[in-house]
Amino acid sequence: MTAAPGRRSSTFTRLLRHGFTDASAAERLLDSAELVLLRDDPVLLEALGGTADPDLALLGLVRLLEAQPNPGARRELLDTLIAAKPLRDRLLGVLGASTALADHLTRHPGDWQALVMYEAYDLHPGVEEFEAGLAEATDPVSLRVAYRRCLLSIAARDVCGTTGVAESAAELADLATATLRAALGLARAAAPEDAALCRLAVVAMGKCGGHELNYVSDVDVIFVGEATEGADETKAVRAATRLASHMMRICSETTVEGSIWPVDANLRPEGRNGPLVRTLSSHLAYYQRWAKTWEFQALLKARPVAGDLDLGAEYVAAVQPLVWKAAERENFVPDVQKMRRRVVENIPLAEVDRQLKLGPGGLRDVEFAVQLLQLVHGRTDTSLRSGTTLDALKALAAGGYVGRADAAQLDEAYRFLRSMEHRIQLFRLRRTHLVPEDEAELRRIGRSLGLRADPVADLHREWRRHATVVRRLHEKLFYRPLLDAVAQLATGEARLRPEAARERMVALGYADPASALRHLEALASGVTRKAAIQRTLLPVLLGWFADSADPDAGLLNFRKVSDALGKTPWYLRLLRDEGAAAQNLARVLSAGRLAPDLLMRAPEAVALLGDGDGGGLEPRSRAHLEQEILAAVKRADGAAQAVTAARGVRRRELFRTAAVDIVGSYGTEEQPAEADQGALVDRIGGAVSDLTAATLAGTLRAVVREGWGDSLPTRFAIIGMGRFGGHELGYGSDADVLFVHEPRDGVDEHEAGQAASKVVSEMRRLLQISSADPPLLIDADLRPEGKSGPLVRTLNSYAAYYRRWSLTWESHALLRAEPVAGDEDLGRRFIELIDPLRYRADGLDDEAVREIRRLKARMESERLPRGADPKLHAKLGPGGLSDVEWTVQLLQLRHGSAEPGLRTTRTREALAAARTAGLITEEDAATLDEAWVLATRVRNAVMLVRGRAGDTFPTESRELAAVGRYLGYGPGHAGDMLDAYRRTARRARGVVEELFYGVAER
Repeated sequence: MTAAPGRRSSTFTRLLRHGFTDASAAERLLDSAELVLLRDDPVLLEALGGTADPDLALLGLVRLLEAQPNPGARRELLDTLIAAKPLRDRLLGVLGASTALADHLTRHPGDWQALVMYEAYDLHPGVEEFEAGLAEATDPVSLRVAYRRCLLSIAARDVCGTTGVAESAAELADLATATLRAALGLARAAAPEDAALCRLAVVAMGKCGGHELNYVSDVDVIFVGEATEGADETKAVRAATRLASHMMRICSETTVEGSIWPVDANLRPEGRNGPLVRTLSSHLAYYQRWAKTWEFQALLKARPVAGDLDLGAEYVAAVQPLVWKAAERENFVPDVQKMRRRVVENIPLAEVDRQLKLGPGGLRDVEFAVQLLQLVHGRTDTSLRSGTTLDALKALAAGGYVGRADAAQLDEAYRFLRSMEHRIQLFRLRRTHLVPEDEAELRRIGRSLGLRADPVADLHREWRRHATVVRRLHEKLFYRPLLDAVAQLATGEARLRPEAARERMVALGYADPASALRHLEALASGVTRKAAIQRTLLPVLLGWFADSADPDAGLLNFRKVSDALGKTPWYLRLLRDEGAAAQNLARVLSAGRLAPDLLMRAPEAVALLGDGDGGGLEPRSRAHLEQEILAAVKRADGAAQAVTAARGVRRRELFRTAAVDIVGSYGTEEQPAEADQGALVDRIGGAVSDLTAATLAGTLRAVVREGWGDSLPTRFAIIGMGRFGGHELGYGSDADVLFVHEPRDGVDEHEAGQAASKVVSEMRRLLQISSADPPLLIDADLRPEGKSGPLVRTLNSYAAYYRRWSLTWESHALLRAEPVAGDEDLGRRFIELIDPLRYRADGLDDEAVREIRRLKARMESERLPRGADPKLHAKLGPGGLSDVEWTVQLLQLRHGSAEPGLRTTRTREALAAARTAGLITEEDAATLDEAWVLATRVRNAVMLVRGRAGDTFPTESRELAAVGRYLGYGPGHAGDMLDAYRRTARRARGVVEELFYGVAER
């Protein structure tokens, strides 16, 4: 029949008004033989317009009508559809939300009858009702059909709003329970001999165990088997394994009716590598001895669902005490948080922003936060022991473990995100947690959630709003109640009991929870603006402190800094408004003693941790440092005051450098840890060396100005030696130097020498005066004749000594010589003097090589501390700094004259040049470089952690853990760190044995 143009136009407009996006196609479907009599029926159009996707619903209805076996059946469906609003809403609602269920109805056209009417008990069916719905299934195919029919009724109540998302999730879990029982029944019927041998319990885990299943999800289970009376245990376990495997196949395999869902048993002890079925005693033995923290977290949701329910209940009762002791395990909170971070890190980058479940602000954030709190407080409060996320969240709020407002926001967000997840999965009944990108799919999801004005834009806005709430609250959830407990501001609000607060602090890793709570009280109590900002900052800071090896020190140091800067207007504003500053401060305060000690002497240096005008976390150049120090010296009244100012700059810049090192090694939420550790080592060594040079330049200027005015009677230069000359100083390194002078024209050499000696003496004195600033020790022992020789010589005296008396070790030491302060021309001429000594045209003869080897051996035997483990000594041990540096320096002494690239004071630069020149293989160079960088980082870490220099790993557990965190090892992995160091050093020693001690000439 051809419609009149006017009528067609009118129908077209009505369809658009009812939410159809392809009105032309809808008109054609309404003109089909099945619907022609109802094409203008306002009841039908109104009902279609109320669905998530009217076009999809109409197409599904036509397909369902076409599938009816005869005209009478079609008429019955249409009559019931128009007459019965409940059926109309349910059937069209399902057809507009799920192509997969529309396909099912097309294959089984009589199943629409399941939606015609519900008795009261049908509105909230449980396991018993679903078992009745599956009772007629006699094989895997009929089980799938019956399962989909039951699923159809759940979906109908869901899309019509008869049940909420929590009720729908519970019904899906109950349907899964009934299905597992039916599948196990089919497996037992197929193997009655196996069934007679064993008792088999199916324990649900994950979302099924928690009574909060998705439409499409793996159903996680654990199997427990025991022998029946008189049966052999080994045979019984084998029989139980066959039954369990068959049950899994029945649910998982694809047939003409598709599959139900995969049954996943990988949460069992040892995962997929462990036996599928274990006895109860075997399970307990594993959990008592080998289980990891995450396995106890998973057991929170364990629930017996099928098979021998008594055995399943025994299993749950046996493991529950172990679950509630999990929070007492060392590194409990860091382990759980690390697992959460690892989940996020494993999401493909292209999917992070679309991940509804695993991404930041997703469902897993809520679930992890709730489970963490349950494990901490469920030990003493049994009301928290629910496997269902929303029930547990409600109980946590009621007990004061979570703020009521925070709990309400999380509840709302979780329900919205789960509803989105349900609608996404329901469409094709596929397991996915990705928000689609197709606009039509987004429109359908938005409309299904009641967002009708602008479904796509409104969906994105609501999704992002709820994800932001979750992201903001999920970590604070753990810490904010601690502040409420100590601040005691809100009246009528349930609060953590003191013992619960201490319990939570212990779980976070605080060794002294009472002191930690006192610090919180001092920081957060009161109604001042300062206290209010602290209450905003502390939940985040506490999380960062807990992520360190010493949370107690982090919190104590934060209190000290806050007390010192509490009255300054910029301090808390900096931490509140510049996100990087707060996390950088938390890292610095909890990483060890050095950086906090430097900061406490001048707390205003906190400003360096932000992004403002303080220069930020980037070491300053030597030119900038010298300019500042020399300007301070010029303003000072006398040498003592000038050097005090110079040392103050040095302390501040040491703090900046330590902060750069710590933040680069730990990383932040926005910036991962520095991937190129060698570059970080170079940056730190260069920064400390530049700072030392600038400090010496300022001190020299101050001493000269006070004693002689603008001009010293002799030219004076300072030559850096050792690590100083190599731009490789550590935080605790002395400044190895040589002093050289040259009398000015007309000045008596004796007078010049006295002036130079006085300068050296006064510099050393002023730089070592006890004060709030760390001393700078000057070591001139590498001078000619060592400690027996004069501290300072003229350039001619050096020339005469080196010409007549120079020893091999002095040529060796001069490889690192570089002018660092004083008269530039004199420093340059000193280098010209020594270059022929350190880069000899004829290299080294065999006797000189043997002498160097003997000297190294004697030095190591004399200097290695008694009782120290040589394999873990970063400086003198096998494969340590000494091994690598002497090997590289031997190459420089032998080939420096012929290879210009070797003429450098820097170890890594010389090693790279040796590789380029073919003096060492790529592999050997990489091995030595890796060992040198690691050993340098170990020394830096020890200084940062302990506040004093050291060449070996600390023995105290917290200090060792802090070194591990700096080196990139998580909690509980100090042993792995030591093993890795030994391996790296052992490989390097092998190269050293060949290149330094070997017979083969290179």
